[in-house]
Amino acid sequence: MANTPRPVSINLEVPADLEAIYSNLARISHSPADIVVDFAQAMPGENKAVIKGRVLMSPLSAKLFQRALAENIARYESAFGEIQVPVNNSLAENLFRPPHAPEPPAP
Repeated sequence: MANTPRPVSINLEVPADLEAIYSNLARISHSPADIVVDFAQAMPGENKAVIKGRVLMSPLSAKLFQRALAENIARYESAFGEIQVPVNNSLAENLFRPPHAPEPPAP
């Protein structure tokens, strides 16, 4: 009978100087050996975004990350309700659309 490998528990250490970043834009590219995800901050009305972080993964690690992210989004939606994704416009238009002026009161 073949030995089944046991999952290894890894203790993650968060460095005291680790800076958390906020990202509202991600660019994904790849080569045969790597998947690269650039995380950026884009400001409404500007045509430039600043990359704040870059993650490189093997294709296998990226696929496992995709699976883990899907599982966590499903858990989130189970607890807090479905995340509504805009359908008629691009995501960027919904994120960066200027606020509508209030409707004038009806006479």
